[in-house]
Amino acid sequence: MFIDIHAHAYLFPSPPQDGHTQFCTPEELLRRYDELDIERGVLLPLVGPEVYMPQSNQEILECCRLHPERLLPFCNIDPRGIKNSPLTDFSPWLNWYKENGCLGVGEFMPNLSFMDPLVQNFFQQINDMGWPLTFDVTVQLGRSYGLVDQPGQPLLEFCLQKYPRMIILGHGPAFWSEMGTLDTVADRATYPRYPIRAEGVVPKLLRRYDNLWGDLSAGSGYNALARDPDYAIGFLNEFQDKLCFGTDLCTADGELPLAPFLLDLKKSGHISEKVFMKIARENAIRLLGL
Repeated sequence: MFIDIHAHAYLFPSPPQDGHTQFCTPEELLRRYDELDIERGVLLPLVGPEVYMPQSNQEILECCRLHPERLLPFCNIDPRGIKNSPLTDFSPWLNWYKENGCLGVGEFMPNLSFMDPLVQNFFQQINDMGWPLTFDVTVQLGRSYGLVDQPGQPLLEFCLQKYPRMIILGHGPAFWSEMGTLDTVADRATYPRYPIRAEGVVPKLLRRYDNLWGDLSAGSGYNALARDPDYAIGFLNEFQDKLCFGTDLCTADGELPLAPFLLDLKKSGHISEKVFMKIARENAIRLLGL
């Protein structure tokens, strides 16, 4: 039933990442998929050095080669890589990965500003390819991983304007926390638990830019909906063509509450079968050309 727009797996056993995260194997991921009726998933390599041991794109391609009916590859390149230069031409690598089956880029999460010349150079090349890109975003430099933006996400908006052929899949706490207006700026880095009192910048940007989509994975995507189910119903209905189900499953026993949440909304009639199917799978099929 579902297609997962955002998943991770490591082919070979590895020590716990970031001190505690033991990433699942492809087989452990597929076991969870079978439990939740997830047909296929997109594997995103983790290449940045800020918090995880870098993972090769070739490892992702091998995972997908071993399970071609279930797993789909994205590739990833750190914009500091190759020459650490805003003049680096990434096209030989990007074109090779495209020729070998990769469908997009992500999870792109260097701890750099959206406006860093290295990031802007990379975005221009992804825009030229017309590929989707999944990012993670944070609130300051030197704070773990993720692109850095300001309150109200003006730098993301600049990129949406400048790179109209690059479909950006919004992801992460500093993106989804602004589903509604925030009580304090510090709440950008959290999962706000209070209801949506007034519309935040996320629905405004989704409404304004065709090339912004929503990756509903992880605690951040789920919390953006579950913190205010009444608001979530209107949000899911309005943006039914731009939202994608995801898990961001990392550990084999990680919680995956989004699937039952969406199923309950469908069962109760708050979202239609048509809306549910778009978010659960059809938008991903359309985005990735499956």
